[in-house]
Amino acid sequence: MQYVNLGSSTMKVSKVALGTMTFGKMNTEKEAFAIMDRARELGITYFDTANNYGGGVGLRGRVEQMMNRWFREGDKRRESVILASKFGLEVEEEADGVNDAMGLSAYKMRRSLERSLKRLGTDRLELYTMHHEDRQANWDEIWGAYENLIAQGKIYYAGSSNFSAWELCRAKFEAEKRHFLGMVVEQHKYNLFCRLPELEMFPASRALGVGISAYNPLCGGYLTENALNPRPGTRAAGDNIYSKTMGVYNEGPYREQLVRFDKLCKEAGLLQSDVAMAWVCHNPYVNVVIIGPRTVEQLERSVRAAELKLDDDFLRTLDEIFPGPGGEAPKAYMRF
Repeated sequence: MQYVNLGSSTMKVSKVALGTMTFGKMNTEKEAFAIMDRARELGITYFDTANNYGGGVGLRGRVEQMMNRWFREGDKRRESVILASKFGLEVEEEADGVNDAMGLSAYKMRRSLERSLKRLGTDRLELYTMHHEDRQANWDEIWGAYENLIAQGKIYYAGSSNFSAWELCRAKFEAEKRHFLGMVVEQHKYNLFCRLPELEMFPASRALGVGISAYNPLCGGYLTENALNPRPGTRAAGDNIYSKTMGVYNEGPYREQLVRFDKLCKEAGLLQSDVAMAWVCHNPYVNVVIIGPRTVEQLERSVRAAELKLDDDFLRTLDEIFPGPGGEAPKAYMRF
């Protein structure tokens, strides 16, 4: 396992991070425990969760509780993990009847953190992440709350997720005015089908010194060997949490890309999922790749795939099949 500094921090984490969004939805607790055990054996130190993971209404927060029970099994599980959780999306128990649980105010941040720490059974988080940007929130308020929580030792670093590039710039500018580090890493969706971050987010993150944690490297199962003929119960079958937001990738122009991708991988003797994972890891902008395995076998394969090297000709062919935005802005606009 390769270890890297998490973004602009000097805290070392595994290059591959374990995402827990599917726990409780696509994994039983027993299966989740087996995945976390094996992840630890493989050298994965970075575990990513969120206060709203676990299911729909009444089930949000269940994954943090599940992880607490895993930590309590001992063998220094908690001490061996760099633990990240998120706040800012809806969790019923964190609303008070007037203020809902969504947003990034200091009030919501503190309430969410108190409940996450209780659910996780820990006294601190190594990384506390804003799940989505909140354009109504004041950055003096946000960074003031972060500064206080860091001073109290309840969190160590701040992170963001699903931010726009311009909001990331604004946040870092406001942090620098306070002589505060600000967010060290941005968690962003990135895969062969979703290359928009190359246009604005990646150049911004480099200029600001913010790391990129890429999630959804397999595009919810649409970049796996099951994509063209999905099995029932798999993500690519469209009967899961991704189907509501991702559209159908095995029809129309997307299917043409998947057919070409399938052919390319078979000719090289490689699996589509391995190639998709390796391609994300290959990008120099990507600091960490977050995986969401449903089985121990998928976990093991993803870790192996992270070490796979793709040659320049192969990478160029992938660019032809899955063209990105044409590079960074504003140069990319000159193509039109």
